[in-house]
Amino acid sequence: MMTSAAPSVSAREFEVLRLIAHEYSTQEIADALYVSFDTALTHRKNLLKKLKVKNAAGLVRVAFEHGYLS
Repeated sequence: MMTSAAPSVSAREFEVLRLIAHEYSTQEIADALYVSFDTALTHRKNLLKKLKVKNAAGLVRVAFEHGYLS
């Protein structure tokens, strides 16, 4: 269990995080949110940086640890 405060995640980043947890690819995220591939990729990169992880598995793990996903 992490003791540090959860990083601030925007509403849009939360949507992207939820879709990543549901195994959506970056293109599928872009399509679902009606944004460009590059925008979806930027949200994904921002999440990786904010949550200090290297990949989608790390994003999901940290999201559960911080209570972003249940």
